[in-house]
Amino acid sequence: MAIKLIADAKTWARNIKRDVHAVWLAARDPRTPLVAKVLALIVAAYAVSPIDLIPDFIPVIGYLDDLIIVPLGIMLVVRLIPPEVMREHRETAAQASERPVSRVTAGIFIVIWIVCTTVLFSQIMAAFRHHFF
Repeated sequence: MAIKLIADAKTWARNIKRDVHAVWLAARDPRTPLVAKVLALIVAAYAVSPIDLIPDFIPVIGYLDDLIIVPLGIMLVVRLIPPEVMREHRETAAQASERPVSRVTAGIFIVIWIVCTTVLFSQIMAAFRHHFF
């Protein structure tokens, strides 16, 4: 029972990930209705926005809006996109997800983020020391 539930959750997550990419592709397709394009933009903006209906710092409940609203928004956008357009972009998204991932590139970006964070933190601490001491 639990194994099936986990397998179903993984499949659902993979499909949502594929559909997010497919919606991104479809939003740039001229065959996609304007309403679907606008709603796709709103859902994407909400997904990456630091402003949430329920703040993330509230334990457990803070992430529920991200786990519910974003997938529901994606599903609504998918329904608004013509099936043949969505099918085409799902195939493209599925092929893209099968490509190998460059771990070297990921490592480079992680190092860049660490360096930037370290520099930013040291600058903040220097300004703090200068201001208060």
